[in-house]
Amino acid sequence: MIQRVQTIFMFLVAILASVLPFFASLWTLEEGTIIFAKDEFYISIAFYTSAALAFIAILLFKNRKNQFVVNRLNMICNLFILGFFVYRSLNLSGEAVVSEKGIGMLIPLFSIVFLVFANRLIKKDEDLVKSVDRLR
Repeated sequence: MIQRVQTIFMFLVAILASVLPFFASLWTLEEGTIIFAKDEFYISIAFYTSAALAFIAILLFKNRKNQFVVNRLNMICNLFILGFFVYRSLNLSGEAVVSEKGIGMLIPLFSIVFLVFANRLIKKDEDLVKSVDRLR
């Protein structure tokens, strides 16, 4: 059923990954240039991949095991994005001319949290179905 609670979490991940990175700044360079996801090709591809995986997981509502696996793949994709952001933020200068880290760097973290919540609810549904299918 598509009207389950985990669908809301996966939809939030899809919205976070497809829309928000292009409006929330990722970081600001020393000369004052604000960098968004649309300015970096590989980052935008990674966010679009994450959004596509979330939409695919929503459409897999009839097969909970595959939905669980797709959510795990999406978590791995978001971990790669988060790892890149951590690497990038450690390489930004923090000297007298301050480079600012943007709020957009937290998007993968929120996505991972929502995907963990969705996977918990998928597991809960799977356990409920298995308990009903037992022979008595």
